[in-house]
Amino acid sequence: MSGGNTCINQVLQFNQKCKQWIKLSVLSTRSAAVEDTSEVEEEVEQQKQPRAKANTKTRPEKRKRITTEKAVKTKKKNAQKLCVVPQKKEAEAEESTNPKKKRKKKKTITDVLATSEPKPGSPVDLQNLVTQYFSDKRSVIEQEELELQGSCFLSSNDLTHSLSSYLKQICPKWAKIQKQHTEKSSVVLLIICSSALRAIELIKQLTTFKGEAKAVKLFAKHIKIEEQVKLLQKGVTHIGVGTPGRIHALLEKEGLNLQALRYLVLDWNWRDQKLRRMVDIPEVKLDLMKLLEIGILKGCRENKIKIGLF
Repeated sequence: MSGGNTCINQVLQFNQKCKQWIKLSVLSTRSAAVEDTSEVEEEVEQQKQPRAKANTKTRPEKRKRITTEKAVKTKKKNAQKLCVVPQKKEAEAEESTNPKKKRKKKKTITDVLATSEPKPGSPVDLQNLVTQYFSDKRSVIEQEELELQGSCFLSSNDLTHSLSSYLKQICPKWAKIQKQHTEKSSVVLLIICSSALRAIELIKQLTTFKGEAKAVKLFAKHIKIEEQVKLLQKGVTHIGVGTPGRIHALLEKEGLNLQALRYLVLDWNWRDQKLRRMVDIPEVKLDLMKLLEIGILKGCRENKIKIGLF
C-alpha cells in the first residue's frame, strides 16, 4: 500500500509541474505579442510624426502663396483703374476743348440734305425713279414701255425761276391755249406738290401767269372729294394744283379726266422744313407713282402730255 501511494503522489506532482510549465509558456507568448504590438505602434507613431511635420510645413506655404497671388491681382486691378481714370479725364478734357471730337450721332435724312448742296432735278432723275419703283412690279418688256424719251420733257427749273417765270418759259402761248380750252372736268395745266399748304402757296404765285384762267385746289385737307367733283363739273377750269393722292382719287372716280391735259409740272426741287423733296416722302412718292401709272405715262408716250420739273 505504501508503494502505491508513492506512485500516485509522483503522478500528481508531475501534473502540477506540467500545468506550471504551460502557464509559463502562455505568459511568455503573451508578453512577446505585447512587445511586438508596442514596437509596431512605435513605428507607426514614428511614421506619423514626419507626416504631421510635413503638413505643418506645407499649410503655411500654401497660405503664403495664396496671399501673394491675391496681392498681385489687387495691385494689377488698382493699376488698371489708375490707367482708366486718367484716360477718361483726358477724353473729357478733349471733348470740352474740341467740340468736333464729341460722340458721333447717327445722321438723319435732314442732316444729310442740310450738308448737301441743292441740285436741280432733271429728266434722268424722274426716269430713274420710275424704273426703280416698277423694277419688281413689271416684266422686262413692260418696263421698256415705261421709258420716257427726251421729247416727253419740258425744260427743267435751274433754281433761278419763280413759278410764274418758269411757266411762262414752258408755256409761251398760254393766253391762246386757255381761250381754246372749253372742256369740263379736265384741266390744261396740272401742278403736283407734296402738301396742301404748298399747293396754296403755289396758287398765290400763279397770279402773274394765269391771267383770266381759273385755278382749282385739288388736295384732301378740309375739302371733300365730292365737292371737288361738283366744282370740276360746274365750269371750265384751266389749272389744277394739288397732291398726287387726291388727284389720283379724282381720276379713279372719274371726277377728273386727262383728255385736255397738256402740261404736267412737278414741284420737284422744293423742300419742306425737314429739307425733304416730294419724292423723299414715302407716301407722296407712292401716290405719285400711282398717278403716273394711271394714264400720264401713256399720254407722254403718245406725245399728248409734257412733263416739267420745277
